[in-house]
Amino acid sequence: MTTTLAIDGMRSVHCVRAVFTALAAVEGIAHADVQLGRAVIEHDGRATCPALGAAIAIAGYSVRECREQRRTLPTL
Repeated sequence: MTTTLAIDGMRSVHCVRAVFTALAAVEGIAHADVQLGRAVIEHDGRATCPALGAAIAIAGYSVRECREQRRTLPTL
């Protein structure tokens, strides 16, 4: 599963590191690509939007938008 977050308040590389570190505390994350203003997170489904938002809020930032994309099997 992939979740994309739009994050407000990030202005520097320090912010990117802070968000990346905060996301490390959320169970189920396999990979997180954090950039200024957004994060793309691959996880096993346990990392819900509220859980990700709470972790980012602890770091001092806010999630403006959260989009979840579940992988689906192709249909024949």
